[in-house]
Amino acid sequence: MTDVAKSKELLKRYSIARIPFIAINTIERARTLEILKSVSEELNLPFYVHTLSKGIYDLGSDKVLNDDKSVYGAIDFMSEQMKRRQYLTLVLTEVPDLSSDNSDSKQILDLVTLANESGGVVIVMTNNSIWNQLQRLGMVIKIDLPNEDKMYSIIKEYIDDYRTEIPIEWDNTDIREAASILAGVTRIEAENVIAALIANKSIKKSDLDEIRFAKDRLFSDISGLEKIEVDDNVKDVGGLAGLRSWLDEKKELLTPEKRDELKAKGLQPPRGILLVGVPGCGKSLSAKSISANWRLPLYRLDFATVQGSYVGQSEQQLKDALTTAENVSPCILWIDEIEKGLSGAGSSNDGGVSTRMVGQFLFWLQECKKQVFVVATANDVSLLPSELLRRGRFDELFFVDLPTADERRDILSLYMRKYLKMDFVSPFADKIVQISDGFTGADLESTVRDLAYRSIANSNFELNEENMITQFNNVVPLSQTSPEKIEAIREWGKERAVPASGKPIGGEELTQKNSPKTRKVLV
Repeated sequence: MTDVAKSKELLKRYSIARIPFIAINTIERARTLEILKSVSEELNLPFYVHTLSKGIYDLGSDKVLNDDKSVYGAIDFMSEQMKRRQYLTLVLTEVPDLSSDNSDSKQILDLVTLANESGGVVIVMTNNSIWNQLQRLGMVIKIDLPNEDKMYSIIKEYIDDYRTEIPIEWDNTDIREAASILAGVTRIEAENVIAALIANKSIKKSDLDEIRFAKDRLFSDISGLEKIEVDDNVKDVGGLAGLRSWLDEKKELLTPEKRDELKAKGLQPPRGILLVGVPGCGKSLSAKSISANWRLPLYRLDFATVQGSYVGQSEQQLKDALTTAENVSPCILWIDEIEKGLSGAGSSNDGGVSTRMVGQFLFWLQECKKQVFVVATANDVSLLPSELLRRGRFDELFFVDLPTADERRDILSLYMRKYLKMDFVSPFADKIVQISDGFTGADLESTVRDLAYRSIANSNFELNEENMITQFNNVVPLSQTSPEKIEAIREWGKERAVPASGKPIGGEELTQKNSPKTRKVLV
């Protein structure tokens, strides 16, 4: 039984039992009214609905009973009716603030009390909390947004009506993919997106990209998460062959067929990865690369932005951000430098806020059923709470090390083509790979970028072997400025993490770690 079917069954039971107050937690008025109409017909009970546009009308016959369109007019009208008749059901689609002890809540409470005496039922539709004294007189039911299966039915029914009128390339697999993308939006929002495609007089397989962009636009202004724009230029990340192979395998689990198989076996979709290692070696870039290769939107969660100054505010804001991530799924959730937001766990300096946030995040990570793939990165592994590193929290813990010679060659090839529009070939390529021993990926990129700046600024500057070697010799990498820090990070990773490169961590000895350099201005 689906969640909506369960909610409908509860509505039927509560209506039969004449529970005097029912709060329906929903943001979909039209869809909820359809469910209520179905309950009314099955039970052969009249449901009277109030809207601001029509006043009070019979849900079954659509006949208007009272044209006073205000909520207070509806309450007064139904109060008089309940004094004269029994077993009346009133549905309020627009209600004032009922979250606290105020005059509006007390007025609804008085109506509910009258309904209880006459066998009536008052149903309110809201997505806010309910005053405790009012809630104790009844029940709360949540109408979830359409899941993937329901969204499939909505989309299929909508486009099937047009198959004889316009060319439609989508088959069932494409509809399932669209349903997976649009799961978490309302039915009206989904129908609007499909209607926009139909307006083009055709639906093509390439329109799935438009579906993704449309959902991005629906959630363009969301609290707690930052939408990161990603282009195809970041698809290729030099090196990290082990991580890329692992991700390629997990990508296959995102297809509708594989998701069905996972569900049948009681398995959750991949949860995510934790990337630790040497700063500047591609951890953050990997998050963008996954988004580009998997064709999923990327959202960044900054734990610093969810920290609040009031009791319970940080935990609530984190909960809201994670709920939002579920609503925008399928997506990549990037948590950069996660240790900075959770480093206070176990300390009493913040009143236990960090500890509670760690527990809240780990619980969500364990229980989330939506397609939210978490990519968390960390530079200072000593600050990570031990709970985060336990096996089973993330799907895998990868260590991103200093690039090996082969990886430096791959990285330099990418940036040479990107910034200098040239191929990275011998004979000078071998020399630069050797000179750049101990460079991070960020060192390599910035050096090639500086060469591009110089060539653009100075028309007399030549991109020859001598100038390139001079540029690279002028860089002092982190491995020389902080060798002890690099060695400590590596030692930690050897025992706890999987090498992202596919090769042993620290397997290549740094030949230049004892070769100090003196930097100079290159003009």
